[in-house]
Amino acid sequence: MKALRLKSFGGPEAFELGDVPKPVPDTGQVLVRVHATSINPLDYQVRRGDYSDLVQLPAITGHDISGVIEAVGPGVTTFSPGDEVWYTPQIFGGPGSYAEYHVAAEGIIGKKPPSLSHLEAASLTLVGGTAWEALVVRAALKVGESILVHGGAGGVGHVAIQLAKAMGARVFTTVREANFDFARSLGADVVIDYGNEDYVDAVMRETGGRGVDVVFDTIGGNTLTRSPDVLAQLGRVVTIVDIAQPQNVVQAWGKNASYHFVFTRQNRGKLDELSALVERGQLRPHVGAVYSLADIPLAHALLETPNNGVRGKIAIAVEPSAHPASADFRP
Repeated sequence: MKALRLKSFGGPEAFELGDVPKPVPDTGQVLVRVHATSINPLDYQVRRGDYSDLVQLPAITGHDISGVIEAVGPGVTTFSPGDEVWYTPQIFGGPGSYAEYHVAAEGIIGKKPPSLSHLEAASLTLVGGTAWEALVVRAALKVGESILVHGGAGGVGHVAIQLAKAMGARVFTTVREANFDFARSLGADVVIDYGNEDYVDAVMRETGGRGVDVVFDTIGGNTLTRSPDVLAQLGRVVTIVDIAQPQNVVQAWGKNASYHFVFTRQNRGKLDELSALVERGQLRPHVGAVYSLADIPLAHALLETPNNGVRGKIAIAVEPSAHPASADFRP
């Protein structure tokens, strides 16, 4: 089978496309023909060596899969050949999604939502699971509460806005002015242009000085440091990025704030919950660009480019038939 392997840590040129043996499912595993995957910040972090102690080279990386089961191993009872499935491969637990086939444990796989294409499904597994872990499991966002989603036009952010609205929250988000209409179409109630206005001032003005109940940080840098400045009493901060910046612990203490650091876990339960939201019309991933398996290095370079203009996710059509003519294909 064809696979894109990471031969050394470094830039996008560190990948090499070649032939590798097709995997065989073991007990409790399924073999999936990969139709689509997508690109996440985690992908380029792995590529450049941020987790070099957890990745053995050469490696097949990638963290989203939508495809069709081709074979099942002994003991598999939930799935059969021909089933359309979606999932996030076990992170740091074996080969990833940048290949034509993948083997995975039955327990982390879900039935693909019928209303999503493979490109859309592959654009939701990791970011959807991350948003669910952050808002539902860790922040325990409640009906009538308010949340500030940093980076509402990005991969995780655009899903978090939709999820928060489905949970009955009032949603604030920070985006560039060019993405105002996009953010509103997702359900954002208050859209803040982070380039032209201090979001702390905007949030405090819109909440009458109370602040928001939850801050969801997908950006990093000083957004986490400044989170206590926009929190209501007993507020919660959830972050999916590094915590290298100095933190405003005294201010957080004064707000009785709680902090949650999220690295998503794989399980079928979250996928099934996300699928239910998709089928009810409350959640849909946005595919901003599509590349082929061979052009994943170009997709990495695009995602790493600041203000790249891509809304939502960059998807990869591993199986050529997964790419509709209507999609924004690059190149």
